[in-house]
Amino acid sequence: MQNALNEPQTIVLLGGTSEIGRAIVDELLSVSTQTLVLACRRPDEAQPERFAADGLHVAVEYFDAAATETHDGFVRKLAAEHGDIDIAIVAFGVLGVQSQFDDDPHAAAQAVHVNYTGAVSTSLAIAAQMRRQGHGQIAVLSSVAGERARAGNFVYGSSKAGLDAFAQGLGDSLAGSGVKVTVIRPGFVHSRMTRGLKSAPLATTPRVVGELAAAGIRKGKHTVWTPGVLRYVFMVLRHVPRPIFRRLPLG
Repeated sequence: MQNALNEPQTIVLLGGTSEIGRAIVDELLSVSTQTLVLACRRPDEAQPERFAADGLHVAVEYFDAAATETHDGFVRKLAAEHGDIDIAIVAFGVLGVQSQFDDDPHAAAQAVHVNYTGAVSTSLAIAAQMRRQGHGQIAVLSSVAGERARAGNFVYGSSKAGLDAFAQGLGDSLAGSGVKVTVIRPGFVHSRMTRGLKSAPLATTPRVVGELAAAGIRKGKHTVWTPGVLRYVFMVLRHVPRPIFRRLPLG
């Protein structure tokens, strides 16, 4: 359970190798944190030693976001082994390349399954556990790409749009339960996932996203834009006529 200073004792990172997820963890860790769980599909790449600190137990667990039938059991196992989950960060996802999706609908469907269906299944399982506890916070990594899908990455954008809407609804449904949901909407982030891609305006880094996301999580915000100015940018972009929107250099 989080202490009087709102510091979590147990953090679970779903997508344990995610650069953004790990940056958020960096900012949330404190001397009060006793357990960090890195849940990922490739445990050998988790590098738990990266978080080594006195009094902190770092556990690496195999987790497959696509295997939705395993998610409820997985979360129950985490709670049985590590106790109450104070903060869960849902940070897994697949970017993919739109031109490849155009030629391979199955690959597109698999990406959407991980980004949306897998995140829905996982988040519901975590929410159920946190309801049983009577407390907890779920941070869901969305994207500004979901605010208005563009031609260059509309499969990815549509999956994030669905996830974003789901997470907002989940947060509303949990009101009064002691459980909160924070939706994190970063813009273009320079990371392994975007390496080789053309940068977009207002691009940022995992470290900056981690700082802003963690600050928002501590305050119990329902939405965190990173950087914050993107909130206003997309207030305008939502209403730009489609023929003009198609020509905008959005990366």
